[in-house]
Amino acid sequence: MTLPEVQAPSLPDEPSLQEEERPSDVVTARHPLRWLAGAAVLVLLAMAANALVTNPAWEWAVVGEYLFAPSVARSVLLTLELTAMGIVLGFALGTVLALMRLSANRLLSSVAWGYVWLFRSVPLILQLLFWYNLALLYPRLSVGVPFGPAFFDFGTMDLIGPLTAAVLGLALHQAAYAAEIVRGGLLSVDHGQREAAAALGLPPARRLFRIILPQAMRTIVPNAGNEIIGLVKGTSVVYIMALPELFYQVQVIYNRNGRVMALLLVAAIWYLILTTALSAVQYYVERHYGRGRA
Repeated sequence: MTLPEVQAPSLPDEPSLQEEERPSDVVTARHPLRWLAGAAVLVLLAMAANALVTNPAWEWAVVGEYLFAPSVARSVLLTLELTAMGIVLGFALGTVLALMRLSANRLLSSVAWGYVWLFRSVPLILQLLFWYNLALLYPRLSVGVPFGPAFFDFGTMDLIGPLTAAVLGLALHQAAYAAEIVRGGLLSVDHGQREAAAALGLPPARRLFRIILPQAMRTIVPNAGNEIIGLVKGTSVVYIMALPELFYQVQVIYNRNGRVMALLLVAAIWYLILTTALSAVQYYVERHYGRGRA
């Protein structure tokens, strides 16, 4: 007796190897609004460039004549000198103030807080006028024992001239902002880094300059760069003391020849050049201190 043949259930056809390896089609998403926005921006830029280049009121020939004039070049150098002295002295004093704010000594912390509060509250132009007219309050300053005899004194009018008053005003004003920038950078460093450095037996000064400050620079540099760029433009305030910096010098020239817009454009171009150069330096400094960041 023969058993009936049992047929195995049929399996669905397996896809061929070529069908399995066939890549799926990728459809790129279309963004028509992006193209419309880009086209609109290009049109606006073209209109702005056309208005800037074709309008004869800008007097580009006059701009080219005075852009590298000796008097303008000297005013640019003075602007850079004021910026450099204000930043160096400001951040030196600001670092000291930041360390005082972080000190466990209540007196040091309170004095630093009071300094920051005072100099951030008073406008820069008032500070400059105060230092410039200091002789009206104190014709002579003396050095000696408080409420006691003086060892020697000197005339304020001879000591504080326009340039000295400008540097004092800019540096002391900048120190208040630099103190908060440095303090924020120091606080951004993980507390474990301080403990590890202390566990290694490093002296406090070496801990600060070799361990804490290099890490804090990642936070300090971007804000410090903004302050430096801001101070380049802020030096224009010293025109009230008749110092021949860039803004004052172009005022002198256009008051003489009447070419107001052309000379203002000269100042604007120089400020653009200076701030662009400082922005490039800031980029490379940020990249240097940003190495190794996860």
